Amino acid sequence: MTIQRETRRRAIDRQIQRLQRRIERMRSRSSLFTRYRLGIFIFSLVAGAISNFTIGEAVAWPVFTTGLLVFGAVATIHRRLNHSIKRHEIWLRWKTQLLARMQLDWQQLPFTEQTPADPEHPFEFDLDITGPRSLHRLLDTAVSKAGSARLRTWLLRTDPDLKETRRRQKIVRELIPLSHFRNKLYLQFTLVSSELLDGDKLVGWLKKQETPRTLKIIVAVLSAMALVNISLFGLYQFGLLAGYYIWTLIAYIFVFLMNQKLIASVFADTNFLEDELAKVRAILEYLESFPYQQNQALSTICEPFWKAQTRPSQQIRKVKWIAYLVGLRGNPLLNLVLNITCPYDYYCAVLLDRSKKQLARTVPGWLDTFYELEALLSLANAGYLNPDYTFPTFNENEGEHAKHKIELVSIGHPLIPQQQKVCNDFMQEKLGTVTLITGSNMAGKSTFLKTLGINFCLAYVGGVVDAKKMECSLFKLFTCLKVNDSVTDGFSFFYAEVRRLKSLLSRLDQSDSEPIFFLIDEIFRGTNNRERLIGSRSYIRALANKHGMGAISTHDLELVHLADEIASISNFHFREEVVDGKMTFDYKLRTGPCPTTNALKIMELEGLPVEQS
Repeated sequence: MTIQRETRRRAIDRQIQRLQRRIERMRSRSSLFTRYRLGIFIFSLVAGAISNFTIGEAVAWPVFTTGLLVFGAVATIHRRLNHSIKRHEIWLRWKTQLLARMQLDWQQLPFTEQTPADPEHPFEFDLDITGPRSLHRLLDTAVSKAGSARLRTWLLRTDPDLKETRRRQKIVRELIPLSHFRNKLYLQFTLVSSELLDGDKLVGWLKKQETPRTLKIIVAVLSAMALVNISLFGLYQFGLLAGYYIWTLIAYIFVFLMNQKLIASVFADTNFLEDELAKVRAILEYLESFPYQQNQALSTICEPFWKAQTRPSQQIRKVKWIAYLVGLRGNPLLNLVLNITCPYDYYCAVLLDRSKKQLARTVPGWLDTFYELEALLSLANAGYLNPDYTFPTFNENEGEHAKHKIELVSIGHPLIPQQQKVCNDFMQEKLGTVTLITGSNMAGKSTFLKTLGINFCLAYVGGVVDAKKMECSLFKLFTCLKVNDSVTDGFSFFYAEVRRLKSLLSRLDQSDSEPIFFLIDEIFRGTNNRERLIGSRSYIRALANKHGMGAISTHDLELVHLADEIASISNFHFREEVVDGKMTFDYKLRTGPCPTTNALKIMELEGLPVEQS
């Protein structure tokens, strides 16, 4: 662990400890205030009663009222204290999650349920991009479902775009130091809701079937009838006319009730709308008021929030006010008075429907911008927590400056704890290159291939990579590392591997697209030694000098001789040592074929019978 990373980890740990101590003190104070409130209330009742019986009501009421005022003041202070406790608890949860991301403490990280990994995807399953202990979960700090999904989509993209990657890199660089911005955005949202924002559900509700056009006609008719009712009732009260208002009122009620279905759909899920918009408003108000002067890239992304003629939060505040008016209908007596006086329900329905249509035009754009910002903030947060990571540099794939080169210096796996991680260097300089990696069982071959793949994912998404230096070109990533058999589809392990390797060859033949960077672990492991060797030789020969480059791990030491006949094939290896009867590994990548094997050693160390040669 680097000094800079350890310094950051200790700083976060100290913040957590301070927050825990502060919360403990505030909770103790809150308990005292609970007792104070109870004592003040009881004292007010007793003092008021005693004053009433001994002196009279003239003194009793002032005593009781004074007690209630004191009770109200203490309750206000107590409420503010509890709100402060809630804020500190949210801060604590956020800081705990930051530390958990640094230490890979999966138990402390939130997990969003997702669709299972697609086994047909070129690399999702093999590289642990999604799932309970995945790259996506480690990076994801989104407070919305769609923001989390946006990051997932970026990580799983199979055709990276260099222009887009560089654009994201520029923004992420600017966002990394803005830890306070990320912290405050999380706090503002979580104070309103502990659940993720479901923006898709909100947009779906806003775009529901429109209210019938006849609603406006009905509202006009009911308004006219209500005006007639009031006029006739007024004339009746002044004795200028008989009680004709009874008949017009009956007609009004009949028309009112007969058309209730027209407004029922408008009022449906109004509470949901109010709750979801409260979440959106908490976010938008913060994004509208943030000072962007020194942050040009962030300012450009958030332009729809702060530059709009009508601030998004103002539109949402208007809907919140309408929702409050709708909520008055919950009081039966008030609802009866309002609707007899005028078609109150219909007025609310028209106002709500009008605001709903306006939001349906603007909310999707706001949310889409916010989802992109969330994905970028997740990448920036990873850069902040890992100051020893670096941004990759990219070579041009086309034109006179085209160069297909991979140079990785001290590259590590971001899902391996720091104290267990071993970093390695790796280089390939031209298309058609195939690197064979041999080594003993458990020596680190598979982990190294995953290390390469997962860092390419991070590079193309626009984030930092776990390396001191990463220079690469734009490749389509393809892996064959964790092939599974399929009982439901009737595929054996070997056949599933053959199908995947065939897919790789087909992609390599498409020379008009971006080149492929491939990673294959233990090629043809699902068949016997003789046929595996024959098949592996033929397949590796077919890969060499194709429209791509990559690495293949194998136990078959006979394959290393391919480097003697094909110049674009090179050998690297991992090795082990037996020290005091125990197998040890240094997980360092070395040039050349592996000089040792360890299968028999492992069997012997574990007490299995081994025939001595």
